[in-house]
Amino acid sequence: MIITTGFDPIPEIVQRARALAEHTGTKFIPRGKLSVRRLVERYGDEDILVILQEAVRLITPGTPPMEFHPSMGFVRAKRILKGEPDAMLEAARMEPGDSVLDCTAGLGSDSLLFAVLGGEGSAVTALESSLPLYALLSEGMKHYTSGQVKVNEALRRIRVVHSEHLEYLRGLPDKSVDIVYFDPMFRVPLMDSSAISPLRQFANTAALSEETVAEARRVARKTVLLKEKALSGEFNRLGFTELLRGSAKISYGVIHIDN
Repeated sequence: MIITTGFDPIPEIVQRARALAEHTGTKFIPRGKLSVRRLVERYGDEDILVILQEAVRLITPGTPPMEFHPSMGFVRAKRILKGEPDAMLEAARMEPGDSVLDCTAGLGSDSLLFAVLGGEGSAVTALESSLPLYALLSEGMKHYTSGQVKVNEALRRIRVVHSEHLEYLRGLPDKSVDIVYFDPMFRVPLMDSSAISPLRQFANTAALSEETVAEARRVARKTVLLKEKALSGEFNRLGFTELLRGSAKISYGVIHIDN
């Protein structure tokens, strides 16, 4: 992966790009006047992370660019701030101050919702195993600015970690996190979920393992939560109780931990 800037960047943006490259162990390449395609041709790496003054963008030639943005997570976050219910948070039985481990962060929309409801007393950790997605998410969480101060504060509170979830879970003590959450890539994609399509080229598409769920049960104090297609066989295979929601295409499966 190459990390660069837009054309004619201000010094602060260059500093951020250099710092992120050092943090992720990747290459910082000054942009100069080179197009993304010329960068690929010259340096032989097709994943280009571009740091801009008001955006962070992951570009791979031939596919739509991905820009960090909470997307529907921002809409849902505003509803939560108004006191409206959210199906994911209700399924998780989350309360302000709870700690959450989001094992499949993606672009961080669900981590944001946990951080918004959790408030300043909560601890939300977002795991991402893909290095390009981790870099995009890490930089975006630090610098993205929305029109809501509380949303911005929630983004800054999220701890982003580059790790595969089973390895990370194995390193945690028993009952050390209130909620462990999984939103793996669906085994059969929703055909109308175009927003997810760009993620698939970077995301870990492996099925969630029984060993991973067993580790999650060991680590969780309250709830292990799984997001999947409604009526997916994954709920039964992995021991989750599916919470059907009328005609909704997405369901949440829960494992409640009895202390």
